[in-house]
Amino acid sequence: MKEPKFKSFNYAIGMFGTSIPINMLKTYAAIFYVDRLGLTTPQWSLVLLVYTFIDAIDNLVYGYLSDRTRTRWGRRRPWLVIGTPLLALGLIAFYSPMDFLAGNSLLAYAMVFYIFTGTLDSVINANYGALFPELFRTDASRAATNALRQAFQLMAMIISIALTPMITSAIGFRLTAIIYGILGGSVILYMALTSREVVVGEAEPKPQLWDSIKKLFSNRKFWVAGFANAFYSAAMSLVLASMPFFVKYRLQIPDAQSTILFASVLLIAIGCVAIWARWVKRFALIPVWRAALASLAIAFVPLYFANSLVTAIIGSALVGFGFAGVITTMDLIGTKIMDEDTRKHNVRREGIISNALGFMNRLNGLFTSFAFFLVFKLFGFESGLNPGTQPGNASRFLLTVFPTLLMIISFAFSFFIDFKDEPAPEPPPAVSLPE
Repeated sequence: MKEPKFKSFNYAIGMFGTSIPINMLKTYAAIFYVDRLGLTTPQWSLVLLVYTFIDAIDNLVYGYLSDRTRTRWGRRRPWLVIGTPLLALGLIAFYSPMDFLAGNSLLAYAMVFYIFTGTLDSVINANYGALFPELFRTDASRAATNALRQAFQLMAMIISIALTPMITSAIGFRLTAIIYGILGGSVILYMALTSREVVVGEAEPKPQLWDSIKKLFSNRKFWVAGFANAFYSAAMSLVLASMPFFVKYRLQIPDAQSTILFASVLLIAIGCVAIWARWVKRFALIPVWRAALASLAIAFVPLYFANSLVTAIIGSALVGFGFAGVITTMDLIGTKIMDEDTRKHNVRREGIISNALGFMNRLNGLFTSFAFFLVFKLFGFESGLNPGTQPGNASRFLLTVFPTLLMIISFAFSFFIDFKDEPAPEPPPAVSLPE
C-alpha cells in the first residue's frame, strides 16, 4: 500500500499536542498551589504521592483496554478522540479553583483535578505511544520520526514552560490553561484523524490481562528500562517544578526571567536532537543512550554553582544538551522492548507495554514527592507564606542536588540492558480506516 503523505509529520506533531497540557500541569502546579495559594509542601507531597499510586493502577488498565479494542476506526483512535476534550477540561479546572477554597478544601480540589488531568494524560499517551512502533517498522524510520516528534515536544515546551511565566503574568493561569487546552487538544485530534492505524482483525488474538502482567513481570529488560526512565523522569520533573523557585529564591531575580532559563534548556535541546539522532545511526542506540544519561547527570554540577542569570543560563544550556540526548534515545528503547515481546509471544500488546513503561515513568512522583518533603525537613521551606530561613539552598537542592543523584542511578541501570540487532516483527496488512 502506498505510504500516506506526511506520515511522519502527521504522527510526530501529536507530541506537540500531548506536551502542551501536561507540561503546564506538571511544571506550574507546585508554584501555583504552594507559592501562590498557600498549600504547604507536605500537602503537595501528599497530592503527588496519592496520584502516583492511582497512576500505577490506571496505566496497565488503559493499555489493556486499548489493545483489546476492536472498532471500524481502529484500536487507538476512539480513545484519543474521546479522551482529548476531557484532558483539556481537566487542565482548565485545575487552574480555576474557587476563591473560597482554603486548607483541606483546597487540598481536596487540587488532588481531584491533578489526578483527573493526569489520568487523562495517561489515556492519551498510552494510545499515542502504542502507535509509534506500529506505524514505523525500521530503526531508520523510527529514529527520523522520533527526532521530529521530539523537536515538536521541545517546541511545545518552549510555549508551555518557557513562555508561561510571561503569559500568566499578562492574562493569569486560568485563561492560559484555556488557551493551552484548546491548542493542545486540537493538535492531538489532528494527529488522531490523519495517522493511518493498522486495523486488527477479530481473528487476531487479544492480549489477556493476567498473562500480559506475568510476561511483563518476568521481562528483565522492561524493568531495567522502566527504572532508568523513572529516575531520569523524576530528575527532569524536579527541574521543571523547581526552576521557578530557584529563580525567585536563589537568583533573586524577577519571576518572569525563569523564561530565559527554560528557553536556554529547550532551545539548546532543539538544536541538539538532530546531533543525537545522527549519533544513534552512527554508533548504535545503547552506547548513545548511556552517553546521554551521563551527560545529563554531569550537567547539573555547574548549575549548582550558578549565582547569577548568566551563570544559570550556561548551566541550563548544558542541561539542554543532555536532555536532548535522553529524549532522542529513551523512546527507541521502549520500541525495542515492544518488538521483542511481539516476536517472542506472537501477540501485539503495544498499548499495555507503552502504558506499563508510562507507569514506570510516573514512579517519578514518589521521588519528587520525597524531594519536596525533604526540603521541608532539611530547610524548613513550608510554602510561599513561610519559606523558612534558607529558601535559596532549598531551591538549589531541588534543582541540582537531588536530580544529580537520580541521574546517577538512571545511568547505572542502563548497563543492565542490551538488544540483539533484529528487525521489527511484521504487522498484519494495513487497512484504511474511515475518515
